[in-house]
Amino acid sequence: MQIAKKTLTYSLTHLIVAVAVAFALTRDWRAALAIGMIEPIFQTIAFALHERAWRRAEARAQAGTRPLRGRSAVEA
Repeated sequence: MQIAKKTLTYSLTHLIVAVAVAFALTRDWRAALAIGMIEPIFQTIAFALHERAWRRAEARAQAGTRPLRGRSAVEA
């Protein structure tokens, strides 16, 4: 239950900040509310992709492999 409360309050804070920043930039409440409602959707998608990339990187690290990028020619 604590995680649900924390998630809800974080989401609400995020929404308020997004609307406030959008209003500061546009001076239009309609645009600010539209941006404030849409932005968290894309932020959630970006977060999910970010988490997926980190899980893959952690799995590679645990398996003892590294991505090809960053290896020297001798290591590859």
